[in-house]
This record gives sequence, structure tokens and C-alpha cells, in this order.
Amino acid sequence: VGQDSLNVLFYILFFQEREIQTLSAEVESLKNPQNLNASARLEELREENNKLKYRLNILKRGLQEEKTNCSHAMLNINQRLQEVFGEAIRAACPELDNPPLVVAPNQQAKFGDYQCNSAMAMAQMLKAKGMKINPREIAEKIIQNLPDNELVQKTEIAGPGFINIHLKRQFVSKLLSNLLVNGVKPPPLASKKKVVVDFSSPNIAKEMHVGHLRSTIIGESMCRLFEFLGYDVLRLNHVGDWGTQFGMLIAHLQDKFPNYLTVSPPISDLQAFYKESKKRFDEEEDFKKRAYQCVVRLQSKEPDFIKGWNLICDVSRQEFQKIYDCLDITIIERGESYYQDMMTKVVKEFEDKGFVQLDEGRKIVFVPGHSVPLTVVKSDGGYTYDTSDLAALHNRLFDEKADIIIYVTDSGQAMHFQLLYAAGQMIGWYNPQVTRVEHAGFGVVLGEDKKKFKTRSGDTVRLMDLLEEGLKRAMDKLKEKERDKVLTPEELTKAQRSVAFGCIKYADLSHNRINDYVFSFDKMLDDRGNTAAYLLYAFTRIRSIARLANIDEATLKKAAETTEVLLDHDKEWKLGKCILRFPEILQKVLDDLLLHTLCDYLYELATTFTEFYDSCYCIEKDRQTGEVVKVNMWRMLLCDATALIMAKCFDILGINPVDRM
Repeated sequence: VGQDSLNVLFYILFFQEREIQTLSAEVESLKNPQNLNASARLEELREENNKLKYRLNILKRGLQEEKTNCSHAMLNINQRLQEVFGEAIRAACPELDNPPLVVAPNQQAKFGDYQCNSAMAMAQMLKAKGMKINPREIAEKIIQNLPDNELVQKTEIAGPGFINIHLKRQFVSKLLSNLLVNGVKPPPLASKKKVVVDFSSPNIAKEMHVGHLRSTIIGESMCRLFEFLGYDVLRLNHVGDWGTQFGMLIAHLQDKFPNYLTVSPPISDLQAFYKESKKRFDEEEDFKKRAYQCVVRLQSKEPDFIKGWNLICDVSRQEFQKIYDCLDITIIERGESYYQDMMTKVVKEFEDKGFVQLDEGRKIVFVPGHSVPLTVVKSDGGYTYDTSDLAALHNRLFDEKADIIIYVTDSGQAMHFQLLYAAGQMIGWYNPQVTRVEHAGFGVVLGEDKKKFKTRSGDTVRLMDLLEEGLKRAMDKLKEKERDKVLTPEELTKAQRSVAFGCIKYADLSHNRINDYVFSFDKMLDDRGNTAAYLLYAFTRIRSIARLANIDEATLKKAAETTEVLLDHDKEWKLGKCILRFPEILQKVLDDLLLHTLCDYLYELATTFTEFYDSCYCIEKDRQTGEVVKVNMWRMLLCDATALIMAKCFDILGINPVDRM
């Protein structure tokens, strides 16, 4: 559609909306005929009323069809059904305020595609008002009040009052064609919102360990989800880059590399360097005193001390970046040091509003409903994690103007974040009804013995060691399948990285993040069941179907524009509906931030495709020669649509599939 045509279309839509509003007002005015004297006039008005209602429904249906047809985005079918049934429910029981609206996919295909389960809850609400009505009667009234729409073929009442909904096959077919022609585009946002995601957050001078794995993987995936849906996302790495430990590190740096200001010190093992300085701090009194002096001089921002601090931070950053490169993580570092100059102002604001109490030299803040206070100033005048987190929250709300702030840390910090958010609300920084500030907590990584994941010597597992072990195991798996005999060395390396890092990510994301999960290379590399190994192989197979039939992308693209996607076979219908559930799955994940729902959907899509492929011939070959004699193009299009959605799921999960595996 050209721009001029679009402008005309928008004008038509605008005037249709205006006419609908005018007609609606007329319909409302005709509902109250109390001042009418002549019965003839009353009949005339009633007839006019019916005509107006008829025209109103036609206009509404036309407007919805215009919106559906001119949109290149995927439609959330569940949301659209909620609009349709919401209107019917309000018309069926106008006496109920906020009647319940429950629409969900039907678990058993024989009962239809979706189900509306509102009637039973509505019966309970009416009973509370002294009106006893059978839920099946309410279901009948809901069906009678369904507006004309483009997607419902028929409805049936089952059991105590369930409404089974059957979708129009042509409607589903059109949506699939739209997906194939325009690609995977999310439903449009009502308004573009700013999202801040705080994740990963390792400590400078310490190595990233398996505990950082979950925050890094989950946070990255959440960012990808928000970005795909059209939000403006700021990915923040709140690293531990400030505090008393830097005093001992700088003091040790001065002793070990006295010329560090002019010659860059060769610190290759920062973990060992940290342990050496900690040992001296614990055992040498003079060193301890000097370490404290170094902290004071660092906090005073003396150039030589800032340089030493920067040197230590840079060594850590290089190590962190190696891991971020392996896992394909994009993140902006904004550590505790970034907020240092903001803390004084934040403490003063709490003092000015009368929220600060003195407690043995400390300045503390109690928040409603909590017996444990936040400590904003220590007895020695220094600031705390509480202070820097309050300053960070203030910065994200007022400087970044975030509408949504997500903190991805382990569940052990849940109480701290409850206090933090309560303090932010108490002082009036944000209203939770308007701004979403949320802690996305997660459980710990366990070893196969169901205890906290450790090395045999009892140390925390280094994340880099884990990733290297994953690469080794992935290569062993590929060689076991003799892929090294058919793939080029470059393809084999790509497949190795895809399997290794994809399996580690998927094993984490496919578990409910709230629970602990057992880390097992054997399970995650198993190519049976709900694993990345199975899904990556399945995806590669689906992508190869068109290639084996000698159908290129241009041919598929042309077919998408000219070939109707037939859904006559039960397995075609099941797959088509499964593909189109993608937007509602994303909406659910957006609401609760539980990414395992997306993994479950991806696995369901892959298994539903297998059922379809086993039952429906996409290409038919000559039994003697093996040559392709017939291509069922609508089924090839279903293969393509499946691959498009799977690819987008992988992208959101941060998994990189390869063409050959």
C-alpha cells in the first residue's frame, strides 16, 4: 500500500470511528423512551433504533477488518477474543461491575480451539447480589450478545457453563499468510516505554562464577524480549567496583608494582592477586592501616589512586568480556562508583522528609510493614549498598525516566529489594500502579548431587571453566554423531559453539527461574526431550526440507503471496493454531517474566510440527528414482512459518542456530 493510499485509509478509519461514536450516542439516547406519548412514534423510534444497531455492527465489523487487513503485525488471537467476549459479557450482565473475563486455549481439540470460562464466576457474583441464575443461562446470554466478528466460526456450551469457541479456518489461514509475507512482527505497542534491566553484576577483582550464570542468561533474554516487542531497553551491569576492598588492592599494587603509574602491571591472575592482598589485610596490621588510608584517598579522587583503581577494573573487564563474548551478551557497565556523587543528595532528601533516624551513630530508614531498616549512612560516615541502590533507583526513575525497572538477582536478595522498593514508594519517587519496578529472583544452580554446584575441591565453579567444558562436550557429541565427516571445519566449529552455549542457556531458561535447578551436561546435551540439542537438530531438519526439494527463498516468498494455506487436515489445523499462539505466549512472559513458558512453547511447536510432518506429505518422491514428483506448496509454507517462529524464539532466548549441524 502506498503512502497516499494509507493516508486515505486512515481518514476513512477516522470518520468511521466518528460515525460509530455518533451512532452509539443515538442508540444510548433511544434506550430511554419515558417522555414519548404516541405509541406510533414509539414503534417508529424502535424500528429506527434497530436499524441504527444494525448499521453500528456493520461499521464495527468493517473497522475491525480494516485494522486486521492493514496491519503487518501478528495478531494476539486470545486478546482479540477477549475484546469480542468482553463486549458480549458486558451486554449480557450490565448490572455487574468489572465482570470476570476468562478466555484460554482449549486443552482438548475436540471441544474447540478456545474456551470462555466466565459464566460460573459471573453466577457467583450475581448470587452475591441476590440474583440466582444458572451459569448455563448466563453462557447463553453471552453467546446471544456476541458482536459480529471476523474470527469466531461457532460456539457451544458445555458442562456447567463453559463456552467452547471454534475459530474460522479462513481467518487462521489469512493470519498465516500475513506472517509469511511480512515476517514475525509483534503486535504494536500502545506507547513506547523505557525499560531498565539490571543483570549480571559481578564484582571487580573477582572471577565470574556459576552464580553469575543465571543472572546473565536470564537478564539477556528478558532484554531481547522487551526489545523485540518494541520497548526502549537499557541493559545495565551494576558491577561491584567501589568499596573498602579497593584500598587493600591498591596498597598491594603499590608494593608489588611500584612503577604502576608509568608501566602497566602484568596482572594476569586477578583472583590470585585478590587473595594475596586479602591475606596481607588479615595478617599485617601496618598493611591494614595503609589499605584504609588508600580507601580514603581513592574516595577523595586523588589521581594516582584513581589510576590504580582503573587498572584493576580494566583487568576484570577484560575477563568479564571473554564470557560475554561466548554467551553473546550486550551490556553497559554502570557500577556502584557511578552513583557515588548522587548518594549525598539522596540521603539529604530522606532527612528533609523526616524519614531518617539515628541508631548508635548510624543513619537508618524504616519503611512501612518491615521491621528491618535500611542503613543509609554507617557510623564512620561511609555509605552502604542500601545507599548506592537507592541512588541507582532514583537515577533510573528520574534521569533515565524508566517506566519499567527489572532487577535480575538471586532470590536471596528478595528482602533487600522489598525494602528498597517500599522506600522508593514511601518517599514518593514512584507509584507502582504507574511504574513497574520488579525483582526477578531466581534459585541457585545445584550439582547432580542436589547440593550447591561446586568443584571437587569444594571451590565455586569458575564460569570460564564451565563454558570450556561445554565446548569440549559439544564437540564430543558432534563427533559421536559423525558430523565431523560431513561438515567443514568452519561449520563444525559453528555447530560446536551453537550446541555448547545454546544447551547451557536453554537448560537454565527452560526451568522456572524461581526454582533451583540441577546443572547436568549429560541432560542438556541429550537430543531427546525438551533440550536445546533436540530443538537445534529439529530446526535444522525443518530448514532443510525446502533445500532438499530445491525450493529457494524467492519461490517460497512468491508462494506466500499467491498460495492459500490450506488447513483441512487435523494436523495442519493443529500446527497452524500453534504457530499463531506466539504473540499470546510473549504476552504471558511479559506479564510474569517467566521465560520457561517460551521454552515450553518452542518444544510444543517442534513436537506439533513432527506430528504434522509424519502425517502430511510436504513433498512426494518417486519410489524408484527418489526424485521429487510433487510439491504440496501450502504445506511447505507451514514448514516455513514454523521455522520463522522457531528462529524468533531462539533469538529471544539468545541461542544461535546454524544452517548445518
